[in-house]
Amino acid sequence: MANGNRRAAFFDVDETVISVKSMFDFLRHWLETGGDDRTYEQAAGELHALAASGAPRSAVNRAYYRGFAGTSYDRLLEEGRKWYAAYRLRPDAFVSATLDAIAAHRRDGDLVVFVSGSFAACLDPLAEELGADLALGSVPIVGDDGRLTGDIVRPMIGEVKALAVRETIAERGLAAEDCRCYGDHMSDLDMLQQVGRPCVVGEDPVLAEHAERLGWDRLPATPGPLPAPLDHP
Repeated sequence: MANGNRRAAFFDVDETVISVKSMFDFLRHWLETGGDDRTYEQAAGELHALAASGAPRSAVNRAYYRGFAGTSYDRLLEEGRKWYAAYRLRPDAFVSATLDAIAAHRRDGDLVVFVSGSFAACLDPLAEELGADLALGSVPIVGDDGRLTGDIVRPMIGEVKALAVRETIAERGLAAEDCRCYGDHMSDLDMLQQVGRPCVVGEDPVLAEHAERLGWDRLPATPGPLPAPLDHP
C-alpha cells in the first residue's frame, strides 16, 4: 500500500450491496407518504420511458432529481431514514455475499467506499449501518431556502463513478493495484477497471465476459437479510 495507507474497497450500491434500486424504492416510499402529488406509477413510468427512448443513464439520473424540485432537503433526508428503517427489515433486502465482503474489508482495515447514482437520503443510513467510510453519490443542489433546485452537481453514473474512484485513490495516497471494486452492471465497467482487483456481483453478461477473460473475481447476487448484530469495531 502507498505510504503505509490502507487499501480501499469500492462498492456500487444498487443490486450490489442492496437487492433493489434504492432511488426507485425510495421514490415509492416518498410518493406513498404524500411527498408530492405524483403517483409512483406516473413518476417511475416517465423515467422508464426516458430510459427506453435511448437516453443515457446520466440523463435519467438527472430527470429523477428534477422530480424533487422545490422539496425541502431536510424533509427528504428525514424520509430517507424512515425508508431505510423499514427497508432494512426485509428478508431479502441485501446481497449476502457483498455484506460478507464488506465485513471482511472492515476487519482488514480497508477504506470502504460506496459509489452510487443514488443520494444521501438513501446512502447515508445504509453507510452508517454497514460501516462504510465514505458514500459518494449524486449531490442535489440546494437553494438558499433549503429546497432542492432540481439540479445535481454531477450524476454519479458510468465514467463519473470511475473518476470518483480515481479521485479517492489519489486523495488518500493509495495504490490502485491494491484496491478492490465491486459492481453488478455494465455501467460499472469503467469503475471496475480503475483498480487492480475488480469483482463482478451477479450475472451481467458484459461484466461476466470481462471476468472470464481477465480472471476477475465473482460473487453471487443472492439476496438475504441483514445479519444481526452487525460486528462494528
